[in-house]
Amino acid sequence: MTYRITAVATLAAATITAAATFAFAQLSDGSKALQAANSNMHSAMAIEMTGDVDVDFMRSMIPHHEGAVDMARIALQYGKDPEVRKLAEAVVAAQESEISFMNEWLKKKGVAAPDHSQH
Repeated sequence: MTYRITAVATLAAATITAAATFAFAQLSDGSKALQAANSNMHSAMAIEMTGDVDVDFMRSMIPHHEGAVDMARIALQYGKDPEVRKLAEAVVAAQESEISFMNEWLKKKGVAAPDHSQH
């Protein structure tokens, strides 16, 4: 009985893994790039909290905005819709400006920007 349950569970896990692998393989290069950028952004946002909500907000938002810039650039590289491209250009401009503001704010407070080079 235990062997049968284990065999069924193993088969189910293998089926799910194969389906996920197949689904990823079916994605376009642009969608794969967006998926990777999104994953990197979320990983980089996992900062150590300081207890100061203002500092933690700024330090969390920098990788969030950088992720938005990365995704917008991917949309510009792979996308075709003129409205999406226009929005992506606006996202890059706005987010880069806000990233600069947040870095300067942290610098004035004597706080290091998040180091997400390891992500």
